Amino acid sequence: MVRHSLSTLPAMGENLDDLTSACVHCGFCLPACPTYALTGDENDSPRGRIHLMRQVITGQADLDPAVAEHVDSCLGCLSCVSACPSGVQYDRIIEEFRPKVEQAYAEPRGDALFRRLVFALFPHPLRLRVAALGAVAYRRTGGAALVRSSGLLRRFPRLGAMEALMPPTTLRTAWRSSAPHNPARGARRRTVGLVAGCVQRVFFGDVNAATVRVLQAEGCDVEVPAQGCCGALSLHAGREDEARRHARRMIDAFDEGEGLDAVVVNVAGCGSTLKEYGALLAGDPAYADRAAAFAAKVRDVSEVLDDLEPVAERHPVPARVAYHDACHLAHGQGVRAQPRRVLAGIPDLTLVEPAEAAFCCGSAGIHNLVRPEAAEQLGRRKAERIRATDPDLVATGNPGCLLQIRRYLDEGDQPPIPVVHPVEIVDASIRGLRLNPRRARRRTPRGEA
Repeated sequence: MVRHSLSTLPAMGENLDDLTSACVHCGFCLPACPTYALTGDENDSPRGRIHLMRQVITGQADLDPAVAEHVDSCLGCLSCVSACPSGVQYDRIIEEFRPKVEQAYAEPRGDALFRRLVFALFPHPLRLRVAALGAVAYRRTGGAALVRSSGLLRRFPRLGAMEALMPPTTLRTAWRSSAPHNPARGARRRTVGLVAGCVQRVFFGDVNAATVRVLQAEGCDVEVPAQGCCGALSLHAGREDEARRHARRMIDAFDEGEGLDAVVVNVAGCGSTLKEYGALLAGDPAYADRAAAFAAKVRDVSEVLDDLEPVAERHPVPARVAYHDACHLAHGQGVRAQPRRVLAGIPDLTLVEPAEAAFCCGSAGIHNLVRPEAAEQLGRRKAERIRATDPDLVATGNPGCLLQIRRYLDEGDQPPIPVVHPVEIVDASIRGLRLNPRRARRRTPRGEA
């Protein structure tokens, strides 16, 4: 059995000791934790993981495969942070400890090659665009049917998960880019920069386009500088050095946000990391101040729209919309009311709340790729809660959640329910577009759609 003592790992520091000692093991985190809900194992709960990590950092135990497995199985959804009455900073604890697990067990874990593939692809928009070409060919040439019938995806569940989550992209969508300068319509009220994202710009370019249009309609000049990955995927997976490299490049791309009233992001996971740049680069003399200044300007698009008194007319959207709280928006950034208020301002729109609206859907960065079985259980649980509200649309502010929820809502014989970003609904309302295909299918006679 492989074991690692503190002497064989980078120093974890007194800070982690202080952070873990704040936990009083009250148990309020247990019902909020998705992995504990699945296994019922105390070691798969936040307080259980804190106990294990504390034993390692105080020298009472080694970082062995069992400890590594319990820590690695954490989704990093941060639901426990919201639930904790003692203010334990589990987000900081797991982000500081997880790199030690990643370094010590990347190879013994047995999925190092797959993880390298993920991180060689997803944080690189150009590579993703090339992959999108392959995805289009895979579907159009019959390759998908051939691979599925071969049983290959059942033998390799991680590849099966990646295939199942593949968005139905087109060449137009994959290669679409936002213009670098997008002037406000009417009087300019603010100047903002837009973080384009990686998966977002390639597979969900329509969301970026909607974001730009809505901000323009509300009087914002929107700047979209050439940029790379923000580092969120790397940071959440314990690849800190890689995340810092991405963060430095992002700050350089925006030149500290000089002249911008806000740096706008429409991806919950990216926004959570962007707001942490000050802490992430606090030890970097060349970037510490710049990172803090940049992070202070980061706002989710729902925060910006909620702050602005609407000037663009909202046309009716007659639909029941189930809103799902993306974990890194609700728990990571504390942004819950703003997207609901923005949607509630649309005439004829009825906002419905699924049970466990803030419970993780199982996407969690790359969790649904590296741990597909657990992610499947959580995805089906989320789909069941959403369907119980009988919605016409589902809205969520993160592409990973969107793909995960769409996958399990589309299962079985029940009619599919469209899953969209909230800003797409606002955009449709401002433009007077019909955005309710499910209700249209229910009520429109054949041949009149």
